[in-house]
Amino acid sequence: MEGGAPQEFEVAIERAIAAPEAFGASFDEAPSRSELELGAGLEGDPAIAFRRTLGMFATGVTVLTARVAEQVHGMTANAFMSVSLQPPLVLISIDRRARMGALLHEGTRFGVSVLEAHQTGLSDRFAGRVAEDVPEPGFEVVHETPLVEGALAHLVARVVRSYWGGDHSLFLGQVEFARYGDGRPLLFHGGRYERLTEDPQVFSLLPRELLDPILALGEKRDYADGEAIMRIGEKGSELLLVLEGTVCVERPGRTITLGPGELIGEIEVLDPAGGRIADIHAVGRVRSLAVSREALLGALEADPRAAIALIELLAARFRETA
Repeated sequence: MEGGAPQEFEVAIERAIAAPEAFGASFDEAPSRSELELGAGLEGDPAIAFRRTLGMFATGVTVLTARVAEQVHGMTANAFMSVSLQPPLVLISIDRRARMGALLHEGTRFGVSVLEAHQTGLSDRFAGRVAEDVPEPGFEVVHETPLVEGALAHLVARVVRSYWGGDHSLFLGQVEFARYGDGRPLLFHGGRYERLTEDPQVFSLLPRELLDPILALGEKRDYADGEAIMRIGEKGSELLLVLEGTVCVERPGRTITLGPGELIGEIEVLDPAGGRIADIHAVGRVRSLAVSREALLGALEADPRAAIALIELLAARFRETA
């Protein structure tokens, strides 16, 4: 409904929180293990099956922090979610056995540092898996709350409500500070770290002595302002190098501009059946160099070193997420 929830609804929610027994069940009652039904093919401990099922939901990775006197306390957590924009609210879930849960209560502040893709070491450290080669983390203090330096995003929130959550406690926080920067988030899925690949570079990473003979096989092309260079779904039969001008690359949820020296269509030319993954058009007059898939494959056959280098680059990309 426009204007937010009616006042009587808000009052009902407050009463439910204050006296949940009025709604037919004790607030501390939890379902017995036998009530968790497992789907076909799943056997064994329902708690393990439940955990693995939840692991199929990919999340970001955060470090939650709090300060008591001059002591900084932190823990890795992926049970973090946004709740409201007005007012700005977030929710965190903390195991009741964790020390962090005992430090938080209504009125206290906590920090949320959203980790960047290469901060797996920090995640392990705050999860109690300390590696010898991981340096001591640095902290920046904002609103008397420590935040992990170098993280992709930071939030400081003040606890306004705390709730029972079985073997976890839930803390609702009103955000007082927010900041984000450029980079890629560290992800967690299926019990392991994952990373996003935003810019699929392959040929761009080849040494010049291997890339130049491939580009030498290209044909020059000119495009007028606004002219389509590539469209999503089209067969990826060419690799293009921007020689002059600027192109606009539009992918779902992301738009970037590329200039002279940039390659376009690196992934699609290796897998043309998959189709183009972006709409690309010229911004102003653009001159490019187009290398056909047939010419590219011929160059790789002529110099196997380039093919081997491509395989090594792709293997390194997979290794990053393994």
